[in-house]
Amino acid sequence: MRCEERFSQIYGRDADGVAFCPYRICPVGAHSDHNMGKITGLAIDKGIYFAYAPKQNGVVEITSLQFSKRAQWHIATVPQAKQGDWADYLRGATWALSKKYRLHAGICGVIDGSLPIGGLSSSAAVTIAFLQAICKVNDIKLDSQELIDTAYDAERNYVGVSIGKLDQSCVVLSKKNHLLYLDTRDGSYELIPQREAMKPYKIAIFFSGLEHNLSGSKFNMRVDELRAGVYALQAFAGMEYGKFAEAMARNVPGEVYRKYKDLLPVSWARRCEHWYTEFERVERGAEAWRRGDIETYGRLCFESGWSSIHNWESGAQEQIRLYEIMTRTDGIYGGRFSGAGFKGCCMALFDPSFEESIKRTVTAEYLKSFPEMTGKYDVFICSSADGVEP
Repeated sequence: MRCEERFSQIYGRDADGVAFCPYRICPVGAHSDHNMGKITGLAIDKGIYFAYAPKQNGVVEITSLQFSKRAQWHIATVPQAKQGDWADYLRGATWALSKKYRLHAGICGVIDGSLPIGGLSSSAAVTIAFLQAICKVNDIKLDSQELIDTAYDAERNYVGVSIGKLDQSCVVLSKKNHLLYLDTRDGSYELIPQREAMKPYKIAIFFSGLEHNLSGSKFNMRVDELRAGVYALQAFAGMEYGKFAEAMARNVPGEVYRKYKDLLPVSWARRCEHWYTEFERVERGAEAWRRGDIETYGRLCFESGWSSIHNWESGAQEQIRLYEIMTRTDGIYGGRFSGAGFKGCCMALFDPSFEESIKRTVTAEYLKSFPEMTGKYDVFICSSADGVEP
């Protein structure tokens, strides 16, 4: 692996270990977890690799093959504020872990991602790969929920992204050939097996050529707009409510939204429309997968993508074009933006017998619209995979 080779070049020795965390896709359930919604997801057989060794002086020293600047800090003196670079997620992981456990060893290592950054939970994957490694060198054993919670704490409370636990849960809890059906309100989940009668599928990742960063996108603003709509709905309905930050769509029934939605400002109503309809799509999607009906599940994925464009109002023009092409391409069951939809990737579930024609069609149509993405755009074919072993 490239990260092991680079580690040997830098340190003149072999790495002690290599941690791995898969990326994930969320075909149905986007923009929902931050307000305690339900999601469906799959880990994929591509992800983040981290070659590492302990440093007994307590220093954390990390190199990424995707970024030029090496990052360094001490386990006992993590900067109190984020530094605004790629390593903030790892500083946050050190900070979050040290709140509960005493760290006695630092770590040096090299990180490498097997797909371009943007839309596949790369931030969660790199955080969890790092957590696995630093726990190993400090003789700490986290269970699955602790691993999810620590990575979530790092991204939400140190980096400052208004996420839920979709990404962390998918990359930890997923199981190959199963659909993760998760309720983010209480963390309960079901792994729905792929039925023998289900039509075969593979996963395509269409990288638009644009990288993204949630902490610098409109992600937080969209979450605040949804919360504003929910807060107003509580007032219209005469419901008890407290602090703005505590307003959650899950606590306001859908019938309340439908009764008062015309009183909301347009942008707030659209954010609510996406959340409530996505909640319903997830429940219908889980049942479709349970029946082995991937065609219905794929159609719901396309509907989720449409709502992300028109109600959540996310997606760069490049992603929107990819989505439009996918909806007209034979052999694709369904697809949407992967991740928050601010640059990055689109994903599709497709019939493997159409693989070559899908790659040709989508590539030709996309580069016709955005010829400047030649050499940056790419297509990756993936399968479902197991989550990490804590």
